Amino acid sequence: MQDKNYTNDAAQLFQELPGIDTLLQLMTAEISAWGRDAVVKNLREYLAQLRAEIIRGHAPDCSIESIRHNAIATLSALNLSTLVPVINLTGTVLHTNLGRAVLPQTALDAVITVAGSSSNLEFDLKSGRRGERDSHVESLVCELTGAEAATVVNNNAAAVLLVLNTLALAREVPVSRGELVEIGGSFRIPEVMARAGCQLVEIGATNRTHLTDYRNAIGDNTALLMKVHTSNYQVEGFTHSVAEMELAALAAEYSLPLVVDMGSGNLVDFAALGLPGEVTAAETLAQGADIITFSGDKLLGGPQAGLIAGRHDLIDAIRKNPLKRALRVDKMTLAALAETLKLYRDPNDLLKSLPTLRYLTRDEADIRAQGERLLPRIKEAIGPSYSVTVDRCLSQVGSGSLPVDLLESAALQCRPTSRADESLRHLQQSLRNPPAPVVGRLHKGSLWLDLRCLEVKDEDALIGQLQHAAR
Repeated sequence: MQDKNYTNDAAQLFQELPGIDTLLQLMTAEISAWGRDAVVKNLREYLAQLRAEIIRGHAPDCSIESIRHNAIATLSALNLSTLVPVINLTGTVLHTNLGRAVLPQTALDAVITVAGSSSNLEFDLKSGRRGERDSHVESLVCELTGAEAATVVNNNAAAVLLVLNTLALAREVPVSRGELVEIGGSFRIPEVMARAGCQLVEIGATNRTHLTDYRNAIGDNTALLMKVHTSNYQVEGFTHSVAEMELAALAAEYSLPLVVDMGSGNLVDFAALGLPGEVTAAETLAQGADIITFSGDKLLGGPQAGLIAGRHDLIDAIRKNPLKRALRVDKMTLAALAETLKLYRDPNDLLKSLPTLRYLTRDEADIRAQGERLLPRIKEAIGPSYSVTVDRCLSQVGSGSLPVDLLESAALQCRPTSRADESLRHLQQSLRNPPAPVVGRLHKGSLWLDLRCLEVKDEDALIGQLQHAAR
């Protein structure tokens, strides 16, 4: 724009700018969707930007339609949910970053029911008096594990913290050096123990700990004996650890509780399902553990929660700890957990009704058949820039569950026909965009989309995402 015309042109543009009241009269739909205050704030900010553009000598579009379009785009973006569903094709079934377990339909229905109304969360309908929120799941946990009593907190780290703070405050707890694990998010057992207010006594060596190591560590200030599941890794070779039954006998000899942090925890015989064997919660208690802790959102397949089960007197003490209130779960978690636990009453239908176990037990041939069926549509959607094949791969359980056991699976392997690195990165990033983000993994010059967790209902969404990404 020439300087000699600037003043007249700028004045004309300023005159074209509509006023706030004029705009509001034409934006009733936007006001209904986002509220008058939000629309007014957006309009004022955008009009200020337009005035600044005019002063700088530019000629922005000052029409009402352009301003309205900007308001719709801006307010829509501000109100988009940041927590959205994704299609997990990473090959990790219980992916911590992707929310771990997918809840069964009965759990989803229960959450909606209690979330949308008042409930008897802490109200005894029979007596008309205050109730205990643990009552909605305690009998189920006891039924499935053989425990005398149980309580629930918001995750397994909280469960360990609460147990130790209750039973071992300002006292010593011997733990094998090979079990001083670091779990997700850089949380380490020694740090959790320190926050719980107890004193860690390291015993044994990284790879070998014996019963005599525990016996020699027991003193007048010992509060309990503790065994920790080694999440995320497994020591192999020249190793030795003490079995729960032996440790329970030693603990009983000194009148000490035995606490076993199972980590993932599970309620069924995995070997019978064709999966790597894993001790169950019931077996651990039967072997003499006085208290066990385990997660609700890992192998159990439910919502995020930490379950504490065992002796009645110890659970009562844990429940009375003031920290219990700070760590308790809400009505939606309890509703989802209760419905998930009920599914274990019918082992014959469990693989159909519980997504986690359905994903874990899917046969490679079934997964490959799904891939071969989708392959023609996939190739058409992704176009000539990539070649796609169905290839064998290995899935993993994830979240520290069965850390060294891999599951045979099948994946769509996408390879670019040119500019490999740039093209692959673009494809991977584009697949993560709305409306149905797809998360895969890059490996050896290809994008792998492991189909183990792909539901039939999500197949069309996957095809659509590939079409968008290819463009």
